[in-house]
Amino acid sequence: MRVHEELGAEGLELSYPALTAFCRRQGIGQPEPIPAGRYDFAPGQEMQHDTSGHALVLDGRTRKVQTASLVLCYSRLLFFQFYPRFTRFECKHFLSEALAYAGGACAVCLIDNTHLVVLHGTGAAMEPVPEMAAFAARYGFVFRAHEKGDANRSARVERPFGFIEGNFLAGRSFRDWEDANAQARAWCERVNAQFKRHLRASPRELFAVECAHLRPLPVWVPPTYALHHRMVDVEGFVTVNTNRYSVPARLIGRRVEVRETWEGIEVFDGPRRVAEHRRQIEPTGQRSLLPEHRLPRGQKPSRRGPPAEETALLESEPQLAEYVASLKRAAGGRGTLALRRLLQMLREYPREPLLRAVRSAAHYGLYDLDRLESMVLRQIATEYFVPPCEDDGDDG
Repeated sequence: MRVHEELGAEGLELSYPALTAFCRRQGIGQPEPIPAGRYDFAPGQEMQHDTSGHALVLDGRTRKVQTASLVLCYSRLLFFQFYPRFTRFECKHFLSEALAYAGGACAVCLIDNTHLVVLHGTGAAMEPVPEMAAFAARYGFVFRAHEKGDANRSARVERPFGFIEGNFLAGRSFRDWEDANAQARAWCERVNAQFKRHLRASPRELFAVECAHLRPLPVWVPPTYALHHRMVDVEGFVTVNTNRYSVPARLIGRRVEVRETWEGIEVFDGPRRVAEHRRQIEPTGQRSLLPEHRLPRGQKPSRRGPPAEETALLESEPQLAEYVASLKRAAGGRGTLALRRLLQMLREYPREPLLRAVRSAAHYGLYDLDRLESMVLRQIATEYFVPPCEDDGDDG
């Protein structure tokens, strides 16, 4: 526009569209056109995975979700699912589902430079996270990332996102996550069977050629799970992703192991599974209370019998019986916290130094466990960590 004004001031009369057309024809101010590239893939050579945000009508409410998609590059076989969020746990679950749908894996899985897979580096220099590299090795493929700014390299998986939004999601609503993902799977079956003009075949027909070149699935695939360690709260619940799940009341105040799979939540006390819940997919702060963990109305937890910590102490070391009884009297009440601390010391420190320190503490009426632990550490330091004798330089 400024050039047009200056030309008019010089007495040259021409329209603005005529000036812009002249500039385009002469290449003035226009980038030099670059021909579009083309990627050709052999059967079983590469598959591409990516995610994109979409709006989903779920149970009458519109919410933002993550759409995860996998496309086999030769046959264009498409598979996608919806998730409320997409962490490494959801990534492994989706890839397991997608590879099971395809019946195998290509040699390479192309991704963008996502932190879920990338440990460091970009493009060809990308190094995957060991956890994800081990996951890929189980299925016989490797992760590769495209170079920064080269989004066209992953066009096989990028292009279907607009197709999903404009064709599958348009006008659809779903009861819950299971309904949405079940409809997505059924829609993939229908779309993969449709004839594509640019392919001159359907993805299913091309997949009949490609399936023979895929890496076969493992004979046994362990379930995808995330491992958590939680302390049971005073109400008898453990929390995973803001949702709370009940456990037996006897485990209140103890640390347990929680295994989160896609379908359920399993709670373990050591090697024993003590509770199993159906997993809440969304982090909404819901409570899941099993009937066997619900106390009858008006009934309080029984306080009869010794605490579990006392039983464990006496079973492990009967010599502590007198000190344990005195420790409970000094602590007041049931003395659960003091007994738990003593049990932890019994499990962590060598037995003989601990017993000697306990005998000395009982003789002087000492029930301060911090001082008792200091006595144990002092004995360990002198008996188990003796510094080597210094060489006095005498060769004789």
